[in-house]
Amino acid sequence: MKTRAVRLYGKKDLRMEEFDLPQIKENEILAKVVSDSLCMSSYKASTQGTDHKRIPGDVADNPIIIGHEFAGELLEVGAKWADTFKPGDKFSIQPALYYEDGPVGILSAPGYSYKYIGGDATYVVIPNEVMEQNCLLPYQGEGYYPASLAEPLSCVIGAMHANYHTTPGSYAHRMEIMDGGKMAILAGVGPMGLAAVNYVLRREDRKPSLLVVTDVDQTRLDRAATIYTVEFAASRGIDLRYINTGKMDNPVKELKGISGDTGFDDVFVFAPVRPVVEQGDAILAFDGCLNFFAGPGDPNFSAMFNFYNVHYAYTHIVGTSGGNNDDMVEALDIMSRGLDPAGLVTHIGGLDAVAEATNHLPDIPGGKKLIYTHLSMPLTPIADFEKLGESSELFRELALICHKHNGLWSVEAESYLLNHFGNQKELEVES
Repeated sequence: MKTRAVRLYGKKDLRMEEFDLPQIKENEILAKVVSDSLCMSSYKASTQGTDHKRIPGDVADNPIIIGHEFAGELLEVGAKWADTFKPGDKFSIQPALYYEDGPVGILSAPGYSYKYIGGDATYVVIPNEVMEQNCLLPYQGEGYYPASLAEPLSCVIGAMHANYHTTPGSYAHRMEIMDGGKMAILAGVGPMGLAAVNYVLRREDRKPSLLVVTDVDQTRLDRAATIYTVEFAASRGIDLRYINTGKMDNPVKELKGISGDTGFDDVFVFAPVRPVVEQGDAILAFDGCLNFFAGPGDPNFSAMFNFYNVHYAYTHIVGTSGGNNDDMVEALDIMSRGLDPAGLVTHIGGLDAVAEATNHLPDIPGGKKLIYTHLSMPLTPIADFEKLGESSELFRELALICHKHNGLWSVEAESYLLNHFGNQKELEVES
């Protein structure tokens, strides 16, 4: 079968190409990719090329398919997996594989390390190790984009689970955020910060009593407040506050004042910016845990940390990089019970938009860029649909559907787009 895919050949060298997939082996699965969401990690992979820990050294001769937040449908299942999966199953993938190869651990991932599997493709061959590691996950919810966004949601789920607190008088650590505690999410209205807010508000087993979400961009704060409202948070027993620290004379003092001058039990930092990290440290409560979530591109990135408080106030820091299988399963489960990740999505595009968008991702404002791999479509902000609808029936209808859903993407919008994408003339418009 032929596939069309965006492949990485080297630093910033992404090419959309058509080529033949090999016939699947008895331990492999052929799949159709429907959606993929672009990730800053893919930008880092493209920027670093073979310097990236997951990118093979021979990509110039054996390019890999980019993209790791994807969902689709199984088409053909090899005999080894025929009792577990069947054609027609919808799927999501936990991409961060880790498996033993003799005495050496292999760190590889679809979207970074493989010739025939990655999210920015029309069809892929899922290799045996994905199933062996239980990383091919059934998705039984509506639509496809929620399953694409299960991977980023799993990352924030993993971060919440990785936080810990101490038990007075012992060395026992209690994993997890503080139930009923005070939480701050700094630089928290980007895509991943919004995913964290969404998860905190929907979680059933534990939650903070106070959730402060900060940023310095008032427009993004206002958008977040219309999606994840203070009123909904209150109905869940959470005092949610969106705070523009750029308007504060003394952010540390004022944030601590919001906490009742006790500080915050759990602080999550969603930007690799030294002042933000140091602000997070300064507002920690006794036994407070700072989670440095944002992955810096600079291997020498550092910030000051108050070690007086580490010793006397038991403050501590953790870092997480991605979720695991359990986190992915939890993400898919919580979405099946009502969590909609549509608030993360601000742009829609086709496969032909991937290379340019990935290589310039930090320069494109907004949240997640959602790609439908069987479409030819410029990367288009949802906010532009109404204007584009003046000359396009497709975008006029999409604008009406999004308006019904508080300006957000939805299963209804996705279904309409996928059912009408055959009209390429409609899709080939100026973004």
